[in-house]
Amino acid sequence: MTAVTATTADTFRPALHYAARNTWLNDPNGLIFHEGVYHLYYQNNPLGNVWGNMSWGHASSADLLTWTEHPVAIACDDLEDIFSGSIVFDRHNSSGFGRESSAPLVAVYTSAYKSASVHHGIQAQSLAYSLDGGYTWTKHTGNPVLNRGSSDFRDPKVFRYESDAGSYWVMVAVEAQDFEVVLYKSHDLKSWELLSSFGPANATGGVWECPDLFPLPVDGDPENLKWVLTVNLNPGGPNGGSAGQYFVGDFDGVTFTSAATVTEGLQDPDRLGDYQWLDWGRDYYAAVSFSDVPEGRRLMIAWMNNWQYANNIPTSPWRSPMSLVREVSLHTVDGSLRLVQQVAQELASLPAGHPPFTADVVEISEGTHLLDGAAGSVQRIEATLTAGTAEEFGLIVRGNGTKGTRIGIRPAEGSIVVDRRESGQTHFHESFASIDAAPIEPAGNSYELTIYVDQCSVEVFAQGGHVTMSELIFPASTSTDVSLYTIGGTATLNNLCITQYA
Repeated sequence: MTAVTATTADTFRPALHYAARNTWLNDPNGLIFHEGVYHLYYQNNPLGNVWGNMSWGHASSADLLTWTEHPVAIACDDLEDIFSGSIVFDRHNSSGFGRESSAPLVAVYTSAYKSASVHHGIQAQSLAYSLDGGYTWTKHTGNPVLNRGSSDFRDPKVFRYESDAGSYWVMVAVEAQDFEVVLYKSHDLKSWELLSSFGPANATGGVWECPDLFPLPVDGDPENLKWVLTVNLNPGGPNGGSAGQYFVGDFDGVTFTSAATVTEGLQDPDRLGDYQWLDWGRDYYAAVSFSDVPEGRRLMIAWMNNWQYANNIPTSPWRSPMSLVREVSLHTVDGSLRLVQQVAQELASLPAGHPPFTADVVEISEGTHLLDGAAGSVQRIEATLTAGTAEEFGLIVRGNGTKGTRIGIRPAEGSIVVDRRESGQTHFHESFASIDAAPIEPAGNSYELTIYVDQCSVEVFAQGGHVTMSELIFPASTSTDVSLYTIGGTATLNNLCITQYA
């Protein structure tokens, strides 16, 4: 939830997701938990609600539920735009930016140099530091600290690597047009040494951006750690436009090696469904994880939009929300290592505004069946359905009659679909009205869905978070119905619980 009250003219402002008060945002940046507070920085145009004047906006939260927007953290100027990056807590003051009583937070960001700069046309990595917990920032006078002379070298994610052989900072960045992740090493955040590179591999249908690299225990076993490399690309997603893929493997402090066979070089467009995607929906991009979260939790958040239509979505005066914060874990699924994603517990345990709507076993006959008493605009829907003879079955949310956003299972295809062709406003861009699909396997013959519905979005977590789909929608304020439906036969609703938040 954001500390902003929606108005009549602000119909689509989300209740559960963060959005800036009255400006544009895109990629999350500088995610860190520090002194009891989650800090969310992000690409922000402080002067408008379309992309431009890239600076770092800033919001903070103690609970991942209520976000407070702060003044712009790191602003663009005549010499540079401030592109994506990350923040580390330099607790031992390796950078020398700290003071006797205050270790610094250090932001590592991409300087996109403008015509007035001697580095015009170059993207290079720079530093800024904060001595007040992340609220005010000072740019390093020695910027940039890492310059490859490239026009597309960006999006540094930095973390502290600890091993028996030593401890140092590792930067994971991209050469975007080359579909290449590059890794660097530093002891002071100022001088960097090239370690290795990864890619091109798997999906290469668009530039690579916003990488991340982190360890996770396999099946909860802390003695069995694997490393996850995420990289976002635009376009080239499995359903068109922006998306994020991931690789699971090993990192020895120098090189990341994928545990699974990857498609090297430029992709085969027919193999998109074979790759590992962070999210199969149209609106989950630039996902990165928070640093220093207690108890080793790995929390991620993404920009909820798609570059195909990002500047055109019908929100005002703000434009673009963030996704819900997710906790990710690594599990063995059919012999392969896969990410499993759940909404962070702080959000999943959000108290309801009303008693929940529940339903027991119901056979769903062909057609659309309104659930009387289930209407709402901000909801968590938990349902288990079993296939029968139907070609497709599922739920319609934010509906009006038979129209709305369809979330359906197609058993014969082995797919789950989100159909937003009749979801509300779709005319603002030719690519928005879509049927998006993801592969899904039944458990027995059943399908478990958890769906978060907000004023302008649905986030679907299927089969316990093994498959996720995030989609923007723009329904009328009066479109609040929830319905069950089948096409071409019957299905069974085993259980249903709808929690109302507004």
